[in-house]
Amino acid sequence: MAKYTPMMEQYLRIKADYQDAFLFFRLGDFYEMFFEDAINASRELEITLTKRDGGKQDPIPMCGVPYHSAANYIKNLVEKGYKVAICEQVEDPKSAKGVVKREVVQLITPGTVMESNMLQERNNNYIASLSHFEDGSYAVVYNDLSTGENRIALITDGWDSVVHELYNQPIKEVVISSNLPQESQQQLIDRLQVTLSYQDQVNFNAEYRDLCENLNDERLMKAFSRLLNYIQHTQKRSLDHLKQAEIIDLENHLSLDMYSKRNLELTETIMRKGKQGSLLWVLDKTVTAMGSRMLKKWLERPLLVRNQIEERLETVDGFYHSFMERDTVREILKSVYDLERLSGRISFGNVNARDLIQLKKSLKKIPELKETLNLFNHKQIEQLAESLIVPEDIVSLLERSLVEDPPISIKEGSIIKDGYHEQLDTYRDASRNGKKWIAALEQKEKQDTNIKSLKIGYNRVFGYYIEVTKANLHLLPDGKYERKQTLTNAERFITPELKEKEQLILEAEEKSVELEYQLFMEVREKIKDYIPQLQYLADVVSKIDVLQAFATVSEANNYKRPKFVDQKLSIRNGRHPVVEQVMKEGSFVPNDISLDQDRSILLITGPNMSGKSTYMRQLALTVIMGQIGCFVPCDEAELIIFDQIFTRIGAADDLVSGQSTFMVEMLEAKHALSNATDRSLILLDEIGRGTSTYDGMALAQAIVEYIHQHVHAKTLFSTHYHELTTLENSLAKLKNIHVRAEEYEGNVVFLHQIQDGAADESYGIHVAKLAELPNALIDRASAILAQLESSDKISKNTEEDHGSNQLSLFEDENQTKDIKDTNASDADLVNELKALNLLEMTPMEAMNELFRLQKKVQ
Repeated sequence: MAKYTPMMEQYLRIKADYQDAFLFFRLGDFYEMFFEDAINASRELEITLTKRDGGKQDPIPMCGVPYHSAANYIKNLVEKGYKVAICEQVEDPKSAKGVVKREVVQLITPGTVMESNMLQERNNNYIASLSHFEDGSYAVVYNDLSTGENRIALITDGWDSVVHELYNQPIKEVVISSNLPQESQQQLIDRLQVTLSYQDQVNFNAEYRDLCENLNDERLMKAFSRLLNYIQHTQKRSLDHLKQAEIIDLENHLSLDMYSKRNLELTETIMRKGKQGSLLWVLDKTVTAMGSRMLKKWLERPLLVRNQIEERLETVDGFYHSFMERDTVREILKSVYDLERLSGRISFGNVNARDLIQLKKSLKKIPELKETLNLFNHKQIEQLAESLIVPEDIVSLLERSLVEDPPISIKEGSIIKDGYHEQLDTYRDASRNGKKWIAALEQKEKQDTNIKSLKIGYNRVFGYYIEVTKANLHLLPDGKYERKQTLTNAERFITPELKEKEQLILEAEEKSVELEYQLFMEVREKIKDYIPQLQYLADVVSKIDVLQAFATVSEANNYKRPKFVDQKLSIRNGRHPVVEQVMKEGSFVPNDISLDQDRSILLITGPNMSGKSTYMRQLALTVIMGQIGCFVPCDEAELIIFDQIFTRIGAADDLVSGQSTFMVEMLEAKHALSNATDRSLILLDEIGRGTSTYDGMALAQAIVEYIHQHVHAKTLFSTHYHELTTLENSLAKLKNIHVRAEEYEGNVVFLHQIQDGAADESYGIHVAKLAELPNALIDRASAILAQLESSDKISKNTEEDHGSNQLSLFEDENQTKDIKDTNASDADLVNELKALNLLEMTPMEAMNELFRLQKKVQ
């Protein structure tokens, strides 16, 4: 079989090691792709697909992107979940014998991007690894390569908990062993929408021993090594900025399963998948990007340890009551760069001189920040001030070495200050004096030739030249000028004198640029030694930013500091933190809530659109806000520290898993009932509505009873099954409450007020009227409702006659026999009723049958 050209053979050898990535193969000023890569890239990037001569083989599909604009194409592919292997020339083509040597210098994956144009500054970019052990436990490791963060959690309660844990973090890629069951791999792809990568060879690298100091469990060591091995394989460079692995103690954080995080819209909304409209959107009054990222992490893992919560609240209290000083802190923080990601870029090698100037300016702001914090005269805030330690050597180094306004490129000079390096000053002097000499020469030549338009110019191809228009060529003396280039309207020349000076100038400039690049690399390497101090400083600044943000939002929205108690939860005039922001000022109706050992379940009834779901969500969000250390939206709050929150709010199909709305309801309910404790909070909204009336009501009642008798969690349960309100008589810890609504001139008015007792109506037709359904439909529904209510009264009277305690919806066959005959046709009517199989009819079919039978009676 005929071979490909040597270059294509080289391409195929390299591509064989990167089958799951697009190979960007450097050819001159382009990155080229071939074969399937070219076909797929042309489709994904919408670029032209061409062909390359395959020699004796068929033509090879080919496409390419310019080297200088490749970043956006790479970003496009990575954001779609692909990997990109960057293959560069690693030897000088001038000295190469045969095909230029090429190697993959970096594998860019969704979880390992470092380029700022691919990162969202206020979001972490996590890659995770998952390891499974023989004892049934799992270890999940998180890394944000852009910040150096490493965290690890050990999960011992099964696969479902692993999925919930991974879902709660913004991960882009999961590294696994290829022997993880295929079903589990597919579930990770479908439910988490991540890129899967494989790392089967796991070796501990002694180079990173310091990162593992606090990992005293062999499982954790192995899991962490899996991720480190993968990062080393893909990045192929120093990772000095990686931080010591932090163990996530899941027992010290409030647990939020994937359903609850989604239903409560903590960091993004269900519909638009965006930040606006989420709790994060309301709370994020941080000034710095690193502060915003820390806030999101706190929100995803609220605290369980009371002392830690109180310490945060006390600090927020200090910021809250000193508006002027807090405002000054915010102004100072506006000048502080993203120290966390900057440290990563310094280590990674993609930092430029402008970044380092930003670093210097940021560090010079820290003493001012420290001084301002000390003005608060507050213990916790003063402790934060003491933690602000500036590496002064960095400031001094950058002050001496870099100019204040350097160019973006670090390979074109003009970044190092005069006086920093003697040899560089020598080169610059030669270059500058040479240019002065050029300017003087131009004036001399103009005088000697009497050509006023004569000029001396320079370009990279031809170097320095004397340009004379063709109209003035006759004025040039013979023999002195050597023709260098002919233009349309002019000729360019060089003289021996200019040629000699040109060599000196260009040599000085070339050496100057090379030396500047070398000096910049040395400055960067010196700063690398201070990365741990910079990362510690970034952590302290981030905490200050988050805590001042809590104070800022609390003051702006009239939040109050909560108290934490052991038994009774009590909130006076509580509000929904998000909903009140999108309503007209002062229009949100606040409500009280009380839960204790004796009344741990609240059964909520009331019409649609009245605010039942809002009332439930606002409790959960208030609890979360309190447990991350923020003030809460109410007039007064005594909160319990909850260990878990479970929610079933809103109707949604799980199309990915092929599950109906009702199946989603049941799965979420099952998850709550299986995992909740007496220290948990459960919010269940309209359970049972996805099936028939009888099934739904039976399930709803059974769930309430099960929570009451077995789980003992604090629970809010909203329902349209008014029949369930009778449970207050049989379940000692259940209390009925309802959302108040009133009729006025034929229309329903939602008052959004929570009151004791059960609701008397659902007002569903009124809601349909508000939605502007056709009038004919509204009238028909009203007539059907009147018939049903009339029939229901007959049923209730019959029950009273027979002393029945059954719900009217469960009337049996014997009750129909007791309807008194009034004429000969009644017997036929009874027989028709008997013949109906209600359990196989839809609600609308049942209504129509009832309407038909009533017509017969009339």
